[in-house]
Amino acid sequence: MRLVYLDNIEDTMIDEYTHLTELQLRNRLEPEKGVFIAESPKVISRALDAGVEPKSFLVEEPWLAGMSETFAQVDARWGEDMPVYVASPEQLKLITGYRLHRGALSAMKRWALPSVADLCRDAKRIAVMENIVDHTNVGAIMRSAAALNVDAVLLTPSSADPLYRRAARVSMGTVFQVPWTRIGGDDTKAWPDAGLQELHELGFVTAAMALEDDSISMQELSRRLRDDAPRSEHIDRLAMIFGTEGDGLSHRTIARADLTVKIAMGHGVDSLNVAASSAVAFWATQYEGAQPTSS
Repeated sequence: MRLVYLDNIEDTMIDEYTHLTELQLRNRLEPEKGVFIAESPKVISRALDAGVEPKSFLVEEPWLAGMSETFAQVDARWGEDMPVYVASPEQLKLITGYRLHRGALSAMKRWALPSVADLCRDAKRIAVMENIVDHTNVGAIMRSAAALNVDAVLLTPSSADPLYRRAARVSMGTVFQVPWTRIGGDDTKAWPDAGLQELHELGFVTAAMALEDDSISMQELSRRLRDDAPRSEHIDRLAMIFGTEGDGLSHRTIARADLTVKIAMGHGVDSLNVAASSAVAFWATQYEGAQPTSS
């Protein structure tokens, strides 16, 4: 690695860390040039293990020694000229706005997202995030999806970016382990009509997670996934759809989904947070033979 000690956090060499918003880093007009910032050694390590290519690193000086294995991995794969910008703890706090518990960042290259058809070709159980905009919830859902063996995750065009710094950090780097893509790309008109039609054509039964009068229980959904369920009720491929914070799923989505499914509430509680409800649904719908997505 090529160590570059910073004298000034205004140095243009580190503009990607200091002066560009996450939307500017994403570069919607030219996604192949897009960048995201991975924060913490754990997230960086999982990204590298998944083959994500770094552009540079920004490391708090006391953490240099602890990053030695990561740097050796980068040297071996991408060459020894990768820049590591070294900052003092005080400089890094000015850059990030808060003190990092693990003082390392990396600017990393985005990759081309696969099509829904390619991503879901062998999937039996997938999750769809509809217009979920809170990065903490996106990261938590991705982490639960990885832990509970969901085959793929789809995000509607208005959902937050799983590669935004907070989402990736909350996910503990599992955004690089669970296959995911956008359904409809950036076309906000593609969901729900065209998106649901595509899922139906791919053979998925779509289940809207909503507290409706005609909702079936999570236990009933789990029964229909089992091999001993009657043929007329058996579900082979399932797409679970989770709605945005506060308002939940849109009426159009609920109306066009094959099923609505609810998690029964007690003590007068109206609903769970979407991250919590997704974890419950992922656990309840696990099927025999599902393979772990992470070790």
